[in-house]
Amino acid sequence: MAEQVRAIRTRQAILSAAARVFDERGYQAATISEILTVAGVTKGALYFHFQSKEDLAQGVLTAQNEDLLLPERPAKLQEVVDAVMLHTHRLRTNPMVRAGVRLSLDVNAGGLDRSAPFRNWVDKFTDLLEKAQAQGELLPHVVPAETADVITGAYGGVQSMSQALTEHQDLGQRVNALLRHLMPSIAQPSVLASLHLGESRAEEVYLEARQLGREQADEED
Repeated sequence: MAEQVRAIRTRQAILSAAARVFDERGYQAATISEILTVAGVTKGALYFHFQSKEDLAQGVLTAQNEDLLLPERPAKLQEVVDAVMLHTHRLRTNPMVRAGVRLSLDVNAGGLDRSAPFRNWVDKFTDLLEKAQAQGELLPHVVPAETADVITGAYGGVQSMSQALTEHQDLGQRVNALLRHLMPSIAQPSVLASLHLGESRAEEVYLEARQLGREQADEED
């Protein structure tokens, strides 16, 4: 049991170090040597868990939202908003998320499968939008899968633009503007009036999600 715990901690330390290096250097410039130095582990320990730099990058891409718990809402469009807000907060505060986003948007990361995060977002938004449609929250013209694609693409573009211009310092403002433009085109007026879209929503959802995670961990213990 103790060895299993150590292995889990070592793997997490390696992933965290890789995330830091990928975030600072980008995929091409990052080296295994630098990741080893930051992680403080041996080459043997790293290669026990990850076979290559590409394998490490895929691990970071997968790990960026592994611990993401989104509180449920009666209005599923609010959950769509909250998913975007929560990820926005985590992107600005969590190196693993920030590195995952950088990797997923890095067109120079040759050989790396960058599609999974986008597919995951599209699937998540499609599911929520289908539920919203079933509850009468959407305007008649809305096609959930199509709208999920649009939201995912637009949000990815906003992240990329914010990173290029201000290192994500203005991401909250840009996401707020994005949602204020998108939601009126898909939400029934009565639902739109009830949505919480302000910039402060990001931290509120983050704190609620963190508490939810603690409660779930206590139940598992």
